[in-house]
Amino acid sequence: MIPPGATGAPAGLLLDAVGTLIGLRRSVGHTYAALASQHGLMVEPVAIDRVFPGVLRAAPPLAFPGLEGQELLAAERQWWGQRIEDTFRSTSEENSELELPSQLARELFDRFAEADLWQVYPDVIEPLNRWRGAGLRLAVVSNFDQRLHGLLQALGLAELLELVVVSSAAGAAKPSPRPFELALDGLGLSAGQAWHVGDSPEDVAGARAAGIVCLLIRRP
Repeated sequence: MIPPGATGAPAGLLLDAVGTLIGLRRSVGHTYAALASQHGLMVEPVAIDRVFPGVLRAAPPLAFPGLEGQELLAAERQWWGQRIEDTFRSTSEENSELELPSQLARELFDRFAEADLWQVYPDVIEPLNRWRGAGLRLAVVSNFDQRLHGLLQALGLAELLELVVVSSAAGAAKPSPRPFELALDGLGLSAGQAWHVGDSPEDVAGARAAGIVCLLIRRP
C-alpha cells in the first residue's frame, strides 16, 4: 500500500528505533528500581513508570551540536543523569529533595547499553531482510545516543542497515528535520525517494518537515 503523499515505491526507508524496531523486555521502572535498591534506595517500579514519560517530554532535546568523542559521551551521560534524578524525585513528594547515590546514574546509563534488556520486535527481521533483498536502502533515525550503535549490533540489526543517525551526535532531535536530512545525505537519496517508519508524533512532524512521507505504526 502506498501511503498518502507518496508518488510511488521508495528507494530507501528511514526507520525509528525504540518503539519501532526494538523495545525493552521489562519496563524502565523495573530496571531503575532494581539498581536503586542496591544502593539502599527503595522506589516502586510502578511509581517510576508513572512519571518517566512526563520527565522525557519535559526534557530538552537529546542533541549536542559540535560535540564528538569523549565530550559527546560526557554530555550524553549528563543529560541522562538529570533525567534519572528528575524521575526519582518526581515519584513522590517525599522524594522531591532526594539526593541520589553518586554512582547510580552512571550504572543506569551503562545498564541500558546492555542488549539483554532489549528485544527486537517479532515482526521486524523478516521485513528488513525482504526490503534489503529488494534493494531498498535502510537507515535508522533515532532520538537516542551513541549506545544505540552497540545495541543494534548486539541485537543483529546493524548488518541490515547502511546508516544509523542518533540525535545526540546529529546535534538535533526529531521533530527537527536535521536528523532525516543527515540520513538522506548519507544514503545519497532525495526526500522524495524515501519513506520514514516511526511510532511517535515527533516522527511524523520531523519527516514532514524534511519532505518525507511517514508511515506511523502503533504498538501495544
